[in-house]
Amino acid sequence: MPLIIGAVLFMELVDGTAVLTALPQMAADFAEPSLRMNWVVSLYMLALALCLPISGWAAERFRPRQVMLCAMALFTAASLACALAENLWQLCLGRMLQGAAGALMTPVGQVIILRGSSREQLLQAMSWLALPALVGPLLGPLLGGLLVTLLSWHWIFLINLPICLVGAWLIVRYVPDYPPRPVPALDVRGLLLSGGALALLVFGLESLVQLPAIWSLALLTAGVLGAAAYLLHARRHPAPLLELSLLRLRSFGVVQAAGALFRLGSAAQPFLLVLLLQNCLGMSPLMAGALVVSGGVGALLMKLLAVPLVRRFGYRRVLSGNALLSALGIALCAGFAADTPIWLMACVLFASGLARSLQFSTMGAASYQDVPAERSAAASTLSAMAVQLSMAMSVSLAGVLLASLAQWHGRSETSVADVAVVMLTCACLCALSAAVFRRLHA
Repeated sequence: MPLIIGAVLFMELVDGTAVLTALPQMAADFAEPSLRMNWVVSLYMLALALCLPISGWAAERFRPRQVMLCAMALFTAASLACALAENLWQLCLGRMLQGAAGALMTPVGQVIILRGSSREQLLQAMSWLALPALVGPLLGPLLGGLLVTLLSWHWIFLINLPICLVGAWLIVRYVPDYPPRPVPALDVRGLLLSGGALALLVFGLESLVQLPAIWSLALLTAGVLGAAAYLLHARRHPAPLLELSLLRLRSFGVVQAAGALFRLGSAAQPFLLVLLLQNCLGMSPLMAGALVVSGGVGALLMKLLAVPLVRRFGYRRVLSGNALLSALGIALCAGFAADTPIWLMACVLFASGLARSLQFSTMGAASYQDVPAERSAAASTLSAMAVQLSMAMSVSLAGVLLASLAQWHGRSETSVADVAVVMLTCACLCALSAAVFRRLHA
């Protein structure tokens, strides 16, 4: 059972990263500027962030196996819609449906594993859920580059169809049909307020270089007002969708604030690397995917070293010092040029993967140092939503900066210098997070 659930999550994570190496080919097929392809990434992450709050509730309110099967059916339909898309907006709609389905898969899979495992089996069972998060992003860019080179970008989505069908059959055959559990009623008003605020903020940021300034300002203002309305609602509701009071806990609040800054600077790196390596430096999708994999190898290796390092130096030193190392790695990537040796690029990306992996692994553990056990589920939901939102905002911000630089210089496409400026800006955000991490207890 853990192997089946892990394989389903692996499919979702591979698909989310494989699409990155295909963005230039999608832009060419749709006759769109490559800068607009960040919608394909940011809208997927936005849908994840919007649907995560209801995933945990749905997993307990309904039968977990039925929710998982519904999520897989939606993911299959969305994958087919992406493959059949004839323009960018059809593709973006399909990606949002994929994000919504993916938001249901992980929490529901965790509920199934927790219900079906004894205390002695739990650690081994949960390791199957951790494995896809390590291997999926490692193989995704390479698989995407291979499919784009040998076939077309459509196969990145079409390959999901047989996998989903086999996965659904295995779930029906081997996963028990656990009964639902009593849970409080869904905070519908909170869902509408929080979801509307997030969507308006992301769309407002994306529209800064595509709509008149007055419209972008109106979207951003509406987003801020929606967020304020949710804050008032959450204070009065007995069981709010997101328990923002958790941010008052020292470790949780500091890590969420610093982590948001760090992800704003680091989450857009795969998108920026694809633009730099393929669009600006003229590499093939397969070569670019292979280079990105070198960062994934570093991330995988760091999983073996993270615990000893934290035990030796503590959370505060590791997070603050490693944020600076991560910033340095991003700044070095900004120096890639046509005459930069491939082996040197691979070494820089490998070292950057080491640093980012250590940061994400340590942030995940440091967040819950002060969180009581009875509030761990609410903290997990809030943290997951914050992660996806900051990642979506990171890609949106990178796209806005690149488009603004191109317009400033009178170009329709980005250049090596533009990507370098945005990467250096991202490095500064990562370095700034180090100062916030210093507020953790020693």
